[in-house]
Amino acid sequence: MSFDTRAGTRGARQPKGWFLAWFNRRVVRRARKGGTGDTIVLITVGRRTGAERQTPVRGFPEKGGGWLIVASSAGSAGNPAWYHNLAANPGQVRVLSGGHTVDVTAEQLHDPDRERAWRRITGDAPRFGEYQEKTDRVLPVIRLTPA
Repeated sequence: MSFDTRAGTRGARQPKGWFLAWFNRRVVRRARKGGTGDTIVLITVGRRTGAERQTPVRGFPEKGGGWLIVASSAGSAGNPAWYHNLAANPGQVRVLSGGHTVDVTAEQLHDPDRERAWRRITGDAPRFGEYQEKTDRVLPVIRLTPA
């Protein structure tokens, strides 16, 4: 259940800047109204600040509830900030989906569990395979299970 993926040495440029912040706020507002398609809003606690953070991510629903998510950061060498927030506070996570908020527990998948999930994810969204090709780190796959 450890969050242990280190940054890589190569990868795409990590998304950031005013446009990304504006876009994310817009997606969060839309999610609160109940409609974002495959996007869920990950609500974490900042590992350094303790402040609530809301980040739109692609969610892959699991049978029986919960989601799979990928800490891809578009194939950059580093993990996204929300990954580090999950690592620091895996039990203080919520998901906003379909206008409803659900408390979840986060768990990074490893070995055969990750491989099964990865095949499903790349089958549904091939761009995640493209992100993996851009970097030398193994993109973390996280299972969010309703608490």
